[in-house]
Amino acid sequence: MNRARTALLTAVSLLALGGLAGCSAATQSAPVATATQAVTGDAEALLSAHGLAGKSPREVVEALDQDPSARPLPLRASVRYDEVMLDDGTTQASLPLGGDEFYLSVAPYENGTHDCYFHNLGTCQGELAQTDVHITVVSEDGTTLVDKEATTYANGFVAVWIPKDIKGTVTVTKDGRTGEVAFSSDKEGATCVTTLQMV
Repeated sequence: MNRARTALLTAVSLLALGGLAGCSAATQSAPVATATQAVTGDAEALLSAHGLAGKSPREVVEALDQDPSARPLPLRASVRYDEVMLDDGTTQASLPLGGDEFYLSVAPYENGTHDCYFHNLGTCQGELAQTDVHITVVSEDGTTLVDKEATTYANGFVAVWIPKDIKGTVTVTKDGRTGEVAFSSDKEGATCVTTLQMV
């Protein structure tokens, strides 16, 4: 009985973390922090232990997503609307993401992909790593927010900072192939886009 109860409590705890062990699925419903929430856990010590001391939240996100090391990284970091949930297996912390920008990370693919909703900088792995692409992000009112050449990171993703609370489309092209998918950067929006297939 005690073993069954312990297993159940462990499963509930993992779900509450919103899938920090891997890419977070859309079906998981983790709470979204507000800008007024304080950092939980010992974020400074956690970041320092992983060589990220002194970096701003934005710099932490970019450094982890662009880390060339094979996944999983020692530090897992799930990106939400206004926070990053950190976990290294021992310590957990919430790192607030203030400001009016939303982190949208896209893993274009040709043959295979995975389900994801909240991008985990330390565990998500896309198919097309270190691949030259052209990415365009256009809001639903027709404003072009991003239009640039880019190279996907070692994890197969390419990311952009866009305004919060808008909708639009992301288009990626590579070697004559194109993929397009809708996005939303509101509090319920996905920070991880893995449904953009190059055809």
